[in-house]
Amino acid sequence: MRKKYAIGADTGGSHISVITMDLEKETVLRNCKACCKVDNKASADDILDSWKSAIEKSISGIDKDQLSGIGIAMPGPFDYTNGIALFTHEVNKFEELYGINIADRLRQLLDLPEDMPIRFMNDATSFAVGDAWKGKSCNSKRMIAITLGTGLGAAFIESGIPVLERNDVPRGGCLWNTPYSESIANDYFCTGWFVRKYFEKTGKTLPGVKEIARQAITNPDVNAIFVEFGALLGEFLAPYLQKFDADCLVLGGNITRAYNLFGPSFSAMLESKNLNINIELSVQMETSAMIGSARLMNEDFWNQIQPLLPLM
Repeated sequence: MRKKYAIGADTGGSHISVITMDLEKETVLRNCKACCKVDNKASADDILDSWKSAIEKSISGIDKDQLSGIGIAMPGPFDYTNGIALFTHEVNKFEELYGINIADRLRQLLDLPEDMPIRFMNDATSFAVGDAWKGKSCNSKRMIAITLGTGLGAAFIESGIPVLERNDVPRGGCLWNTPYSESIANDYFCTGWFVRKYFEKTGKTLPGVKEIARQAITNPDVNAIFVEFGALLGEFLAPYLQKFDADCLVLGGNITRAYNLFGPSFSAMLESKNLNINIELSVQMETSAMIGSARLMNEDFWNQIQPLLPLM
């Protein structure tokens, strides 16, 4: 008999957020959401305990016998097929988890049966899957989703399924490591780029885009940073939107909250490339990644996505 509930988790660098989905109604249970802070520099035991606490809170709101499994949106590098963490010092987070089978450890910590499915998908892919399933892009045939935050996440979705290895998408469906200007895309479309640009303009340091955006309202030099960012992002994305023949672009991540500052120059750049595409700002934001990971418990979807996992 098909079990009714699925846990969907998103493992961010500073916290883990968890929801419970009713698979029959395809809705999120309001009373089963949880969030716990995570120190990504902590020991493996401390990190896993934080993840366990959040997941445990969500499970406590349902009949545990009706739990079909747990889906987790996980950043890379990660062995998504076997559930093994591959974070290194170069990634600068979760290094202490390296080589640990996360699925096995969580089953032990949560006292779950050995055959309880715990499945993983790249966090940017999970975000895109969730938005394509339950977000504003649900009617899109070919969608590209971008997450703008501490790094650049991307996913190419066709009819709800990620496309990873095809001649109209970059290898693995990733954009963060593609060459751009003097480096790679991840060095330009991230929080760090704004922090560096702000320092160049003012000689001062602010921790993130939220704080810099406040300055942009009254300081034309700071506002120019956002105008430049929008133009660069449009220039970078245009060839991929054209090649994939995307009908929708979904933007998520914390930087997207400043879209009113960089959106006009971004749209103008796309228009200059003769791109007339539907641009959607994710309403669900982080929830999309949790919904996408919960969908891994849908067996029809899982059977389609499982062969792609080694490439994620």
